[in-house]
Amino acid sequence: MTFQKRKKEILQLLQRLGEADIRLIAGHLNISEVTVRRDLNLLAAENLLHRTHGGAMRVDPYVDSSTYQNKSDINKTAKDKICRKAAEEIQEGDVIFMDCGSTVFNLCQYIKHKKIKVITNSLPVVIELQNSAATINMIGGEVNQKNQAVHGKMAVAHIKKYHATKAFLGIDGITAEGLYANSELEASNTQAMASQSEKTFLLCDSGKVGKKAYLRFAEVNLVHTLITNQDGEEINQLKEKGVQVIIVN
Repeated sequence: MTFQKRKKEILQLLQRLGEADIRLIAGHLNISEVTVRRDLNLLAAENLLHRTHGGAMRVDPYVDSSTYQNKSDINKTAKDKICRKAAEEIQEGDVIFMDCGSTVFNLCQYIKHKKIKVITNSLPVVIELQNSAATINMIGGEVNQKNQAVHGKMAVAHIKKYHATKAFLGIDGITAEGLYANSELEASNTQAMASQSEKTFLLCDSGKVGKKAYLRFAEVNLVHTLITNQDGEEINQLKEKGVQVIIVN
């Protein structure tokens, strides 16, 4: 079977199912898993699908996926380790907030089997968790195409209607001096989700620890627990500020 034929079959399969793993695709096309992985990588490079852990999902035609997907793939090994640890904190029956952070998105693969309620402003999270055991509540508001998320005053008002047991949030930078974001809109959502949660987890790879960004919007005590792959003096300073830190290797 030629690549063009495989390409057509893969995209049709994803259009029908929304998401498929490598084994399913290989069986459907009667080809090797090695060939499937290569094809999926080529199609992802053309922005024709999203690569996920162990498979792929279709691209939402209403949003530009390339920027978000590229961001999600950065430091993916570290993000997966962080999210695997974060998933251990989620129990059956939990109500959780998940924001639009690329690290938070990687959490989806580890919670699909859990009977929980997820409240999110992230379009990729909604797509990834459809047909899973989780119940999804999509926050309403204005769609930001760059990061595939819902923002704005209506989104914040929606968030404030709910109470969650836990929030899993991303960030553009964290130091002992505070939390940083590249957007006031993203910062508003982060603050709202944290304020409506019993416990707030920050999922943050080493590239964000010790980094300052455009806007310092909150003190570090907004966060209860930081899960990261970073260690060192900056982490010690955060601990001195009262932040619980879980370091993954």
